[in-house]
Amino acid sequence: MSNPSRLTRSVQTLALSAALFTAALPFTPSADAAKGDRVRWSVPIAFSSTLIALGDTLPWVAQRLGEATDGSIKFEVFEPGKVVPGNEIFDAVSSGKVDAGFSWMGYEQGKVPASVLFGAVPFGFTPWEYMSWFYYGGGKSLIEEVFAPHNTVPIFCGIVSPETAGWFRFELKSLDQLKGLKIRFAGLGGKVLQKMGASVTVMPAGELQQALEKGVLDATEFSIPTADEQIGFYKVAKFNYFPGWHQPYTAQYLYVNKASWDKLSPANRAIIDTTCTAGVGMSLAKSEATQAAVLKKYAEAGITTTKLSDDILKELKKVSQEVMQEEAAKDPLFKKVWESQKTFEASYAKWRDLGYLPASSR
Repeated sequence: MSNPSRLTRSVQTLALSAALFTAALPFTPSADAAKGDRVRWSVPIAFSSTLIALGDTLPWVAQRLGEATDGSIKFEVFEPGKVVPGNEIFDAVSSGKVDAGFSWMGYEQGKVPASVLFGAVPFGFTPWEYMSWFYYGGGKSLIEEVFAPHNTVPIFCGIVSPETAGWFRFELKSLDQLKGLKIRFAGLGGKVLQKMGASVTVMPAGELQQALEKGVLDATEFSIPTADEQIGFYKVAKFNYFPGWHQPYTAQYLYVNKASWDKLSPANRAIIDTTCTAGVGMSLAKSEATQAAVLKKYAEAGITTTKLSDDILKELKKVSQEVMQEEAAKDPLFKKVWESQKTFEASYAKWRDLGYLPASSR
């Protein structure tokens, strides 16, 4: 074959240069593709965003998602009751009424008994133990199994310090005082007190102070000291007991409707999941950093903040174990998750005892 002419060689050179230039340009998705990757979700939350550490985690996550994606992922956060009541987040997500919602896991225990084990367990994990079990001890696969039949993808998205054991209008000297006591108590802890003779109810946070003031309630638990202080319990109840035996960790989740999750690109799923993981770390750090100032304020206001006696805690633990066994006997998934948690806790115990200073030496 003869050599190409000078003109032919020039055309080939220009074509090659154009191809190289085009390859060097940054990839810009089409308008249609970019629009397809946009996420616009209305996300109701269970607790007011003004509640420090407890309620402001999802707004933080939403802000970071918007900043990290230059606005392609946008959550419009709705305060409790604006779209659905705070304790009905799961129902709204499962039914497809909303794409996603953010809540403590446990309000749905009547429909999903094992769910409450991912929210709080009496005399259970510390927050960091729970995180370890969830991420590396099988918790993540178990929560996916529990919620798969309910059209819901739960993403671990926040965790806070132990709650208090409750606010009482009187000094608690004996568990006999629980008989007939009108108290707000959520989750498995509520079942424990009910078994001990208390009249247990679950009310929204906004109704609790007034219920105490009017005598509708004799006592209540709600959350960590910062949240309790913002609600104003100390204005009407003068005895605040510790430790939060019923809720040594409070785990929160971004509940996502399965169909909405499946529509996301793998990249957007990863971004949401990773930002929620950051939310877990930030919420725990914030809740640990902010409680001391509130306890100081209580002391100055004459509030009695004290620990339950060893005898009371021993009896509460005994009844808690009875409740856990009863719940496990009724639901195979509850039993499976609880056994996983107990196995992890037993294996972790040696490290906990060797690795950390005892409280008496601090």
